[in-house]
Amino acid sequence: MANGLFFVIAMWLSSRLLIAIAMLLIAPLFPSSSTGVAATFSWDVFHAWDSVWYEKILTYGYDFSSDVKEIHTVAFFPLFPLLSRIIMFIGLPPKVAGILVNNSAFLAALIILYCWVRELYGTSTARWATATLAWCPYSLYGTVIYTEGLFLLCTTSALRAFDKKQYIWAAFWGALSTATRLPGIALIPAFVFVSWKERRGIKAYIASLNVGLGISLYSFYCQIKFGDPLAFIHAQKAWRGDATGFAWEGWWKMLMQITVGFTNWKSGYIKDPLYPLLFLIVIGSGCFLWRFRLHLGMIKFRYGLYFLWLLLWLLTGDELVKIALVFGGIYLLWLSRDQIPLVTVVYGFSSFALILNTGITASTERYAYGIISLSMAFGLLLARYPRWGYPIMYFFGILMFTFSIRFARNLWVA
Repeated sequence: MANGLFFVIAMWLSSRLLIAIAMLLIAPLFPSSSTGVAATFSWDVFHAWDSVWYEKILTYGYDFSSDVKEIHTVAFFPLFPLLSRIIMFIGLPPKVAGILVNNSAFLAALIILYCWVRELYGTSTARWATATLAWCPYSLYGTVIYTEGLFLLCTTSALRAFDKKQYIWAAFWGALSTATRLPGIALIPAFVFVSWKERRGIKAYIASLNVGLGISLYSFYCQIKFGDPLAFIHAQKAWRGDATGFAWEGWWKMLMQITVGFTNWKSGYIKDPLYPLLFLIVIGSGCFLWRFRLHLGMIKFRYGLYFLWLLLWLLTGDELVKIALVFGGIYLLWLSRDQIPLVTVVYGFSSFALILNTGITASTERYAYGIISLSMAFGLLLARYPRWGYPIMYFFGILMFTFSIRFARNLWVA
């Protein structure tokens, strides 16, 4: 366990160090962004987008009104601000408190994941699953003032406890999950289904229902303070309006931007023929590599695919990464359905069903990263094919570095 703990800390520390270098040392070298914000060597680089709302909660408390055209802080769940507020009692400012809570929780989530996966599959798979969670570029949100680290800790602990039939702990961590973020409710159908499928008895069903205690208490608070038990749901309209269901238009737009380019999609005709030509060349080269992979040998084949993927990413940008993570994650989860615990499989599909039916595509890749089932499944895959794992981790590092610079400059990432 000492070696395992050292590995987890090394993964956490090295990935956080890369983020810190990008945000504190590299980002300030760039001029002000399009938002008018220039990165500085300060805590401010960890504070953007949703971080602003958490600081408002810590400073002024929650607010809400029936005018949902404006953003209200009640949309953000209470556990992260509550823990940050406790840290502030020792005299730390809100930004530092939020950073400490998120980073500490993220480290704890990595430790829990490593221990759980090692118990199930051994050290090699545990290391790959941990490296995946730590080095995925969206683990940036386990360092800045967001709830990713805390949410991963609570959901991973709840799933592990339920898988080991520790129902009191499963209910405890599950309730904390639904007090952290709305997607935590995906634990409920996962626990209920497994309780029925495996005939676990009344204790499992009670633990499943107690997961909703976190969101129920928050709803009760909203009723008392604002007279609306669903204020946190209604406040979401400021982001997504009346949009519901699967965002067909948004995903189609993204797919067209990948294949024909933004300029051509926006124009409605091939205004820039170079983009689709380059796209076809890359895809055609990939087909050529696959067709002659036996003649080329596996080493040349792998390096050829690495190079083509890098070219494709440089050509298409974030849209490719988002679609690969979301829909590739769904496919990976399906392929791994007989290898990972049933409760993680059902939780993964329940989470995807929730995040894909919000009516918008914004932040879906970040929410997908928060599904711990994917890290476990990907760890199994990379443990089987480690020669593919190392270049993937290098690519993750490149993305993490660029994402960190963008976030520090107050540019949108996810």
